[in-house]
Amino acid sequence: MNDWPQAWSDDNRGSRYGRGSAGAQPEGARVMRQVRRGQAAPPGQGYGGVPQQPSYVNGQGHGGYADDGYDDGYDSGYNTGQVYGGGGGGPDGGGMREPRPAPNWRRRIKVTTITLVTVLVVTSVATYFWADSKLNRDVDLSKVIDRPEAGEGTNYLIVGSDSRAGMSAEEKKKLHTGSAEGKRTDSMMILHVGSNGDTLVSLPRDSNVTIPSYKGSDSGKLYEGTGRQTKLNAAYAEDGPELLVRTVEANTGLHIDHYVEIGFGGFANIVDSVGGVEIDIPKGGIKDSKSGADFKEGKQTLNGEEALAFVRTRYALPGSDLDRTKNQQKFLSALANQVATPGTILNPFKLYPTMGAGLDSLTVDKDMSLWDLASMFWAMKGVSGGEGKSMNMPISGNSGNGNLQWDTAKVKKLVEQLKNDETVTVSDK
Repeated sequence: MNDWPQAWSDDNRGSRYGRGSAGAQPEGARVMRQVRRGQAAPPGQGYGGVPQQPSYVNGQGHGGYADDGYDDGYDSGYNTGQVYGGGGGGPDGGGMREPRPAPNWRRRIKVTTITLVTVLVVTSVATYFWADSKLNRDVDLSKVIDRPEAGEGTNYLIVGSDSRAGMSAEEKKKLHTGSAEGKRTDSMMILHVGSNGDTLVSLPRDSNVTIPSYKGSDSGKLYEGTGRQTKLNAAYAEDGPELLVRTVEANTGLHIDHYVEIGFGGFANIVDSVGGVEIDIPKGGIKDSKSGADFKEGKQTLNGEEALAFVRTRYALPGSDLDRTKNQQKFLSALANQVATPGTILNPFKLYPTMGAGLDSLTVDKDMSLWDLASMFWAMKGVSGGEGKSMNMPISGNSGNGNLQWDTAKVKKLVEQLKNDETVTVSDK
């Protein structure tokens, strides 16, 4: 019986197949050149004596598909499990990948350097404009009349005011500021920055001065001087920074180039932003119920609240206002030194909060630039490091009204040395 389907009769199968055989005879190598016939299994082996199945491998002399123009490496490694990436990889067909080219380190370093420099420049420019926009340039020194001629170097009038603007009732209580209206000056200093050493001169707020003729900062009205004598801090209370600058210049003969003011709240915020400032409390400690100071002697780190109490302490000190000005100088120099440490400058999580707290709380003159502010800052740091001199305005005693009277001869010599940018030799003793 013929087991082939009807459509596959002996007539259309051709002569390539055996007739009536149970095992079909495969095509010869000429027809299926990609197939190599293996040896038939010996009788009794395999499955019913079925010949070994053809192996689809490349034969010598370009077997398999080679005669048909196909790549000789088509099935390389198939029988060994290397299905992907095998064959033809190396020059001898051994399957080896060509080695990667060595990295171009010079190019990588160049690209990295350019990227870092670009990021640094962009960050620096952005930081500069951000910081510059935060300065409160509210003081107009062009309103000050009859000014002395400018000398060598740069003179800054640095003022600590008792302004409570923006402070809540809870903050006022915590910082022991009271709730008095208006603003007064708690500390005043002249910082001279020059080529022969920097000098920080404190002006006691109880200094006896003469209020000169001046032009009202708001009204523009001219107020003629009457020779009236009063405490220095009264000038600020009467007409603000412009009259204070006018009074300092008129009583010293020294030209003030820039004005910088900081209030209570801002001062405390700056100290907190740098993590506190270490200060050496003098022997016997300090206790003052009015400022809130309560410190034992020795070195300790003060937070913002404690720092404000320290610089405002007056009645617990033997020299009252004169000793307070020395404490203020000591602390401001220590603060500048703390801000300038690598731990603050190189740490953006400290640097930016510190800059933000400082710049937000400062009031400066309209001509003050960030470079001027930086110069002032580094000069104060230098004074704290022994590269400059700090002193009080020389005092000769008390005046008739109970205020502190400046030593006229010493003040004249001091101002002359500052004007000429000479090394200061005057003593406050």
